Amino acid sequence: MRKARDVALTSVNSFGGEAPPDPPLARSRPTWAQAEGSPLPLGVSWIDKEQAFNFAVHAEGAESVTLLLYSARDLANPLLTYSFDFLRNKSGRVWHCRIPMNKLGEACYYAYSVSGQRVSQLDSFDPQKVLLDPYAKCIFFPPGFSRELATREGSNAGRAPLGVLTGHRDQFDWTGDRSPHHDSEAIIYELHVKGFTKHPSSGIHPSRAGTYAGLVEKLPYLKDLGITVVELMPIFQRDPQEGDYWGYMPLNFFAPHAQYGSTCDDNEQHLEFKSMVRALHEAGIAVVLDVVYNHTCEGDQCGPVYSFKGFDAAGYYMRSGRPASPFANYSGTGNTLNFGQGHVRKMVLDSLRYWKQEMHIDGFRFDLASVFSRNADGSLNWGDAPIFSEIAADPELGRLRLIAEPWDTGAYQLGRGFPGLTWLQWNGRFRDDIRRFVKGDSGMVPDLMRRIYGSDDLFPDNRGDAYHAYQTVNYIDSHDGFTLYDLVSYNQKRNWKNGNNNQDGTNDNFSWNCGHEGDEGVPPEVLALRRKQVKNFCCLLFLSNGIPMFRAGDEFLNTQYGNNNPYNQDNETGWLDWTQLPAHQDIFRFFKGMIGFRKAHPSLCRSRFWREEVSWHGVGPSVNLSAESRSLAFCLHGASQGDEDIYVMINAHWEEREFHIQEGTTEEWRRIVDTALPSPDDFREPGLPLAAIKYLVAPRSIVVLLRHRGS
Repeated sequence: MRKARDVALTSVNSFGGEAPPDPPLARSRPTWAQAEGSPLPLGVSWIDKEQAFNFAVHAEGAESVTLLLYSARDLANPLLTYSFDFLRNKSGRVWHCRIPMNKLGEACYYAYSVSGQRVSQLDSFDPQKVLLDPYAKCIFFPPGFSRELATREGSNAGRAPLGVLTGHRDQFDWTGDRSPHHDSEAIIYELHVKGFTKHPSSGIHPSRAGTYAGLVEKLPYLKDLGITVVELMPIFQRDPQEGDYWGYMPLNFFAPHAQYGSTCDDNEQHLEFKSMVRALHEAGIAVVLDVVYNHTCEGDQCGPVYSFKGFDAAGYYMRSGRPASPFANYSGTGNTLNFGQGHVRKMVLDSLRYWKQEMHIDGFRFDLASVFSRNADGSLNWGDAPIFSEIAADPELGRLRLIAEPWDTGAYQLGRGFPGLTWLQWNGRFRDDIRRFVKGDSGMVPDLMRRIYGSDDLFPDNRGDAYHAYQTVNYIDSHDGFTLYDLVSYNQKRNWKNGNNNQDGTNDNFSWNCGHEGDEGVPPEVLALRRKQVKNFCCLLFLSNGIPMFRAGDEFLNTQYGNNNPYNQDNETGWLDWTQLPAHQDIFRFFKGMIGFRKAHPSLCRSRFWREEVSWHGVGPSVNLSAESRSLAFCLHGASQGDEDIYVMINAHWEEREFHIQEGTTEEWRRIVDTALPSPDDFREPGLPLAAIKYLVAPRSIVVLLRHRGS
């Protein structure tokens, strides 16, 4: 085995040869940072004026740290090594050095080796492990990469992920790029980068299908549908051998997932990702990343040692206090990052800034965001969890669209219980209440009114709280659960393909199969009812105050065949089947029409609640709030918003109901929507005149009327 050249012992000012004598002029001496490196910023930084790289890594309990530099020709044996001297190359908990480009030779990859005493049960110091920099911006997986070697003691040289030295390369040209901002016209569309175009039916060339570039080719479709915000499921680099199709097991918080690039060249995925963002911006579509900062793919004490565990497991991760399972697990995946530690919070803020500044991302959706509220001992900080004020104080991050999933495995903080006072929140109550009402559960009319109004019970706008109606992100379904079509086709989950004996995924779906389970031998009348129920869900989503979100494929009845948790299904179960689009053009047309209707009527989505500008009715003048009532009507007046008036009649009963319209005359109203009618009569603009001031609403149907200004 060839021995690497250890350069730390050969030069005071950096590398090579004997240290020269002191120069006659002080100005020719290296600065302290040039000689020793700088502790900030963390990660690898390219110093252009010095033509040098600065390396900095946090490793609190380490006794020694060695930088390993590799050439492309030998990924097992480092070309160069640098042994950090704590008297010269350490500041506080950070180890650092600076290396000129001309001393690197053919080195293009880097990693670390760390040794130290195992003081706690979390410590995983193993000097034989090749460790990935937590701040690596680009990650290379050698051909022999092995997850299995990372899970046991001993060397994984040549088979560990490596950081790529890329900072000296040409920068991306962002000239002219502008971040779109949408208020009342915000329509969030959740999609999986690979799953969106990987299916052969997507029409994307196989070389680009399932990639960032493939997504760009679908931009005309997104614009035609009316999408204004794309929320990408996690694109942080993950372990390609994890079996984590969804992406919720991150290896790193700075590098885009290389396997979504259409080429395998180092750093090309960065350029492709940036090109995708710029193209979306040019189309007027904002980009939100679904980010996972609550845990990593290193799992518990039995999981692999890739990075964080080897540098400072006891500092990065939360402890449980149980010797048999020392890692606290509020994420449900084996470990939980410790946000009671300042360097963990700093890493998250540095990551967010990187994605904003370097990748031009417009917002973030935070997975299991209640973890941010946890103290070092796992208890919840219901008052002022530090990271929220730190994000709010940042001049850039505080202005972004920040969306929380306001719970974790042990906390539910939806609404004012969540410490991010100005954040938007996924509204799980909207999802559950709308599902229960549409399927016909009793006693749901009062809850339906709350959700349509903007959930002021969760986001109160009293003097003390002063929440906004737009802080509720309303959704019927997301990646986590049934698709919209499966929601009306299955009473029971079918997760057998996941390999967990159908034990994974939630059982509380509030779904209804419309009288027949699954898709085999479905009677025509059941299929017709399912289509109507999908349109009912669509109506309630886009007619409610708050920001609507739906998942890709709902608009053409995409199915996962009853699987409500296909987190590991990188196949046709998890990919969008685009053959469903021409087969269900009527549903696509209805979604497109409702999206356009919402964007055309800012009265629906407001910064504030509707208050006195909405009047509530039933089939007659008054709302029937009894347990057996399944009918509701409301009239939203749009004058204050320069908008028309909207009258909505909702019947979730299995029998028809005659609604008496409580405002205006027959001539003033035009029917826009009747979900009971076949396409194209189910959505008509500019609408059809009414024949009478009363309307017979069919079973399980919704009707929308419009009164123009001046009527």
